[in-house]
Amino acid sequence: MSNIPVKNVEPNDPQPKSMYEKRKKIYVREIQGVFQRLRTWTLWALMLGYFGTAWLNWEGRQAVLFDLPARQFHILGITFWPQDFMLLSWLLIISAFGLFTVTNMAGRIWCGYTCPQSAWSFIFMWIEEKTEGSRNARIKLDKAEMSATKLRKKAIKHILWLLVAFWTGVTFVGYFTPIRELIPDLFQMAANHWAYIWIGIFTVLTYLNAGWMREQVCIYMCPYARFQSVMYDRDTLAVSYDYNRGEPRGKRSKKAEDAEDQNKLGDCIDCSLCVQVCPTGIDIRDGMQYQCIGCALCVDACDSIMEKIGKPKGLVRYTTKNELEGQKTHFFRPRLIGYAAVMLVMLSAFTYALTTRTGFRLDIERDRGALYQWTVNDTITNSYTVKLMNMSQNDREYLLTLDAPEGIGMDADEHQYLAVNELKEVLVTLEMDPEIADVKTTKVDVEFVVSDAETGEEIEREETRFIAPRQ
Repeated sequence: MSNIPVKNVEPNDPQPKSMYEKRKKIYVREIQGVFQRLRTWTLWALMLGYFGTAWLNWEGRQAVLFDLPARQFHILGITFWPQDFMLLSWLLIISAFGLFTVTNMAGRIWCGYTCPQSAWSFIFMWIEEKTEGSRNARIKLDKAEMSATKLRKKAIKHILWLLVAFWTGVTFVGYFTPIRELIPDLFQMAANHWAYIWIGIFTVLTYLNAGWMREQVCIYMCPYARFQSVMYDRDTLAVSYDYNRGEPRGKRSKKAEDAEDQNKLGDCIDCSLCVQVCPTGIDIRDGMQYQCIGCALCVDACDSIMEKIGKPKGLVRYTTKNELEGQKTHFFRPRLIGYAAVMLVMLSAFTYALTTRTGFRLDIERDRGALYQWTVNDTITNSYTVKLMNMSQNDREYLLTLDAPEGIGMDADEHQYLAVNELKEVLVTLEMDPEIADVKTTKVDVEFVVSDAETGEEIEREETRFIAPRQ
């Protein structure tokens, strides 16, 4: 057997490299433009929705309240129970396919315009700019030695950050505890200890994520950043740099002797403004990157430069790979249609299930202690626990009746009064007279029927079985 030659290979770099890159602070430059205005409007809508919805009332109750102890979830006049978990599952599937559809059509616009991480990060960056100054001023401030001015600016910034983070936590807890009761209880030290814990957790997380980590959350922690590329295709709209138009890039000179060389340059003047406004610190000219959140700030920045130098806008723009390569963009394509079709089907099913909810729930549980019992009157009885749940928004009276073969009767009060969102357990006994009932099997199908006491309209019907001994 011949020996296999083995050669020792020494690495070119003897120093081991870390798997984690140290964060470099990104100083985002302020820019104005179409997409920045769109983001501002979207941000205000999101903030108004998040901070304002908790204070809305609906029919004398908080409009959105997730009452975990009572296992009731109130959303705009509709009360959901744990039994409605299937609706939540459908809603999550709809949201997922909605995200897939939007991503395949227009890239990561969710990340750039509506993601909470992006929204709160932009708020914190706005506070940072207002307290510490422009991009250049912030860079200069961080490099300067500690002074009273620097300490004051830094202190004001962090205090404002903590106030926003604290109110974010309070509002979040306010969706689980009535916020009008929560606020005074907090300052009177009378709130539940879990309220203080969760407010503290959300305050810290918001402060760290939006104030310190920012793009690190998008790049390293968000799973969507990693798998979103699989939903892209050649017809997906994404923020892109027109390489053919922009290259070769180069600075512009007013000297006459440089005119001939500059005529050979592309439209990109290599000003790096697109890099300075990017919240994740990437260079869009390097091509598509998973760090890009599709915020289009680089589009606004580049358009402002093109306008100044008299060039057409759109060197950096929302476009498709096919368009950049001079091919036709196909809007209607199988993948997009598939995502949209699944989303619409699930949305239709969800809407149907939501609109056809009766506002009432009936559950039947048999007595587990005995299958049947003989009475002193030589009759056979089965015991049940009938759970009646009024999920409507009004107090109502119901009729509880039995639909069963002749000879089987019900021993329970037919008239049942339930308050709003009340869950009532009724002990019901079914009794069968073997001499009257024509029963040829040990298991008889029976149905409990619930009807409206005023109109007589049937609301719910639940089937169960009456068990009798073999004749």
